[in-house]
Amino acid sequence: MGADPLMAGNSQRRGRTSGAGKKTATAGTGGKNRRSLAGRGATPPAEKRTGHPAQRRAQADARRRAERDRSRQRADEAPELLLGRNPVVEALRAQIPATALYVVTGDTSRSDERITEAVQLAADRGLPLLEVGKGEFDRMSNGALHQGIGLQVPPYEYAHPDDLLDVARDSGRPPLVVAMDGVTDPRNLGAVVRSAAAFDAHGVVVPQRRAVGMTASAWRTSAGAAARLRVARAVNLARALASYQDAGLMTVGLAGDGETDLHDFDGFADPVALVVGAEGAGLSRLVRERCDVVLRIPIARDTESLNVSVAAGIALYTAAAARR
Repeated sequence: MGADPLMAGNSQRRGRTSGAGKKTATAGTGGKNRRSLAGRGATPPAEKRTGHPAQRRAQADARRRAERDRSRQRADEAPELLLGRNPVVEALRAQIPATALYVVTGDTSRSDERITEAVQLAADRGLPLLEVGKGEFDRMSNGALHQGIGLQVPPYEYAHPDDLLDVARDSGRPPLVVAMDGVTDPRNLGAVVRSAAAFDAHGVVVPQRRAVGMTASAWRTSAGAAARLRVARAVNLARALASYQDAGLMTVGLAGDGETDLHDFDGFADPVALVVGAEGAGLSRLVRERCDVVLRIPIARDTESLNVSVAAGIALYTAAAARR
């Protein structure tokens, strides 16, 4: 007897199998999948994902920054060669620390009175006079214009920012420190050092990164003041200012958009850290946030801004007058 096509389980439709549509028990995960998903947390940023192109780019950037820092450190630790007749004579007149004077042999300009004076000044200080060939000196100066003469200047020995507080304590006067935020022109640094020494400040602080240090040019512009006034270098200027605040100093910034006019401020007789900004850019955000007050120097409307060394000199004069 043939099977009845209409009986249950005997459907002739294509794809139909016996038992289709019946619900049967299946093995579960016991919540394992849910727990594994929950344990992964938020997706990390691209630069932290192993093998991601963004991570490789971030690692390459970090290596480049590290190499720049190492190069900068090597430059800071290496002697500087100050080139040119006028710069060398001016540096020797200003008693800039030096270790040797280089003069090119066979140079027809040896009779130049500036070279003669430089040789005499170096001899008076007991500096070695080293004669070198022109080709060798070209290599030493990396092809820069040297005019047959160069002065070797040793690396500057920076103080720690806290050392300036010790200088102030020993002086018996309220601390007056100048902090320079991102200034990159050595002549401005030298000029500020000169003004700081003239108006009885206890020292100048510069950041370690993205700012100029005490180069031979800064030494020369200071006109010898750098030999009398300590310059400190801060790894992080904002943190150094915070340390000064903890020591009782008021941090006073200078900016064209300051809230108070310079002549209206009456706090210069107290312990002060005067903060000046970079050429054009002014105070950086983090440093400005560390200032207890930001002053402006009233100037004519047609003048956009003052040179940083000029602004610092005006403020230092105001501070010195208040302290008298």
